[in-house]
Amino acid sequence: MVIRQLPPTLINRIAAGEVIERPASVVKELVENALDAGAETVDVISRDGGLSYIQVSDDGCGMRADDLVLSVERHATSKLCSDDLSNIGTLGFRGEALPSIGSVARLSIRSHGQGSDEGSEILVDAGRITGPRPAALNPGTRVEVRDLFYATPARLKFMKSERAEQGAISDVVKRLAMAHPGVAFSLTSGERTVLRVPAVLPGDSEGVLARLGRIMGEDFMRDSLAVSAERNGLRLHGFAGLPTLNRANQMMQFLFVNARPVRDKLFGGAVRAAYGDMMPRGRFPMLALFLEVPPQDVDVNVHPAKAEVRFRDAGGVRALIVGALREALEDAGHAASSALGSSAFAHAATPVRNSGTSARVFPRPAPQAAMGLAEAAQAPLEGFSAPSGDTRASDIEVEPDHEASPLGAARAQLHDTYIISQTGDSVVIVDQHAAHERLVYEKMKAALGNGGVARQMLLIPEIVELDETVADALSARAEELAQFGVVLERFGEGAVAVREMPALLGDTDIRGLIRDLGDEVRQTDTAASLQERLHEVCATMACYGSVRAGRRLKADEMNALLREMEETPRSGQCNHGRPTFVELKLADIEKLFSRR
Repeated sequence: MVIRQLPPTLINRIAAGEVIERPASVVKELVENALDAGAETVDVISRDGGLSYIQVSDDGCGMRADDLVLSVERHATSKLCSDDLSNIGTLGFRGEALPSIGSVARLSIRSHGQGSDEGSEILVDAGRITGPRPAALNPGTRVEVRDLFYATPARLKFMKSERAEQGAISDVVKRLAMAHPGVAFSLTSGERTVLRVPAVLPGDSEGVLARLGRIMGEDFMRDSLAVSAERNGLRLHGFAGLPTLNRANQMMQFLFVNARPVRDKLFGGAVRAAYGDMMPRGRFPMLALFLEVPPQDVDVNVHPAKAEVRFRDAGGVRALIVGALREALEDAGHAASSALGSSAFAHAATPVRNSGTSARVFPRPAPQAAMGLAEAAQAPLEGFSAPSGDTRASDIEVEPDHEASPLGAARAQLHDTYIISQTGDSVVIVDQHAAHERLVYEKMKAALGNGGVARQMLLIPEIVELDETVADALSARAEELAQFGVVLERFGEGAVAVREMPALLGDTDIRGLIRDLGDEVRQTDTAASLQERLHEVCATMACYGSVRAGRRLKADEMNALLREMEETPRSGQCNHGRPTFVELKLADIEKLFSRR
C-alpha cells in the first residue's frame, strides 16, 4: 500500500462535499460572512435555483487586497482571535466556505475595506486563483458564484428541481433575517423580489413581531404570545402561537441560539411537552424563540454546516423553554386563534356556482285551500316549525356585565350543541361539549395535584364485562385507578365491578368509560407506569363527564359555562387540541352582507 499526499485542489473538493451540499449552503455561508462583517444591509440574488448564479452583497467592513488573498485559502479566518474553540461569538469560524466554493464553481469576490482607497477583486475558477486586482466598489463586499458544481458534475445529478432549490435558498435567507432583525434583507429570484424586510431598531419588539409576520404569516402576528424568561445565565425571548394556530409539520418552528438558526431535537421535545394536551395529534404549533447562552456553555463545532449545537446544561435549557412556554400559554387564558373566524368567513364568502342559471329560484309552496292570505302570512314557514334550539334571543335576559365579558352573553342554543353568545362587537359560537370537556379535565388535574380525585360511591355496583386480558390489566392497576376516583375489583371471569366513580363526572356512561380506560391501561401495561400517562387518562374520563352534544341548556347554564371558560386556562381548546369556540367580528359579518 502506497500512501500519497492529496493535492490541495482535491482536498478542497472533498471538503466542499461537507460544507457545500446545495446552492442554499452557499447562500448560508456567504450571508453569515456578511453578518460577521457587521453588515447593516444584505442583498441576495439567485438564478436557476442558484445553480447558474448567486450574488451576495453587503455594506460590512470589507477586506483589503492582502486579506482578500487569504480569504480563499483553507482554514484562514478573521473570526478566531485565539485558539479557543469554546468561546465562539461569530457565525463562521472554520475558514472553509470560500475555498470550498471556489473549488467547485467560478467564484468572484470584490471587496472595499474600511480605510482603503480602492476596492480589490479576486477570482477562483475550480481552485485556480487569479488576482487580486483593483476594482471599483463601494465599501463592503460582493461575492458572485457562477456555474455551481461545474467542476464536480456528479454532484449536479443529485440536485433537486429549480423550484425546490430556490425554496431552500428562500428558507435559509428567511431564517437568517429572523435571527438578525437589526439587518435589512432582500432576496431576488430571477427578476422577482421574493423577500424584502427593513431593519428593526433595537428594543422594538413590535417591529420584530412584524418581521416575523412577514415570514410566518399575518395569522402569527395576530395570534402569537410574547415569551420571556431568564434563568442561570440563560435568556429566552420570542413569540409562540396559540394552540389553535398550528400546522401539519414543524416547518414553522424556529429556534435561534445566540443569533444562529439551529435545528435541535431537544427543542422539538420541549415544545411538545409545553403544549401537551392543548395540541391536536399530528399538529405542531408555530413559534420563533431566541435563546441567549454564554458561548462557553454551547458547542457550535458539531458539524461543518453549523446547524446543530450541543448544550453543556441540556436539561436546564429544556426546563427554561418548557417553563416559559407554559407560563405564556397560562397567561393567555381562554384565548383562541382569530384565524378560526377568518377561515369561517373565507368559506362562507365562497360563491355557490349554479349550472345554467344566473339566479337561484326557490319553489313556492302550494297555498292551502281553506287558508286566507292573512292566515297564510302568519303560518310558520316550512322547515322552521320545530327549531332544534331556542333561538328566541329576546326571551333570555342579558346582564350588562355578561355582554362586556370576553365570551359575551348567551343568546341562544342551536342544534342542542352550539351556544351562540353576543359581545359588544362580535358573535361567539361555542361547542358546549368541547368547552365543558376542558373544564372537567382541568378540575381533575387540579384534584390529582392536591392528592386525589373526590369519589362517589355507587348505590349499586356497575358490572362491566370485558375481554379477559383487559379485565386483568384493570384489576392489576386498581390501586392507581383509585387515585383517579375509579374504584373497581375483579368480578369473575372477564368482568369487573365498579364501586366508586369520580364525583366530578356526575351521571356518566360508566361502561363506556371503563372500556376506554381498559384500552389506555393495556397500552401502558408492559411499558411505563400509568402515572406517566396521567393526562391521557384524565382526558378520557373528562370526555365522559362533560356536557354532551345534544343536551339542551338553560340560559343560566350557558352563561355559567361561558364565565367558567373565561376563568379556566387553556379553555380555548378541548383535551384533543380542537378549538372550543369561534369568534366572528360584527364588522366582518356586515361585510359578508355588503353592509360595509
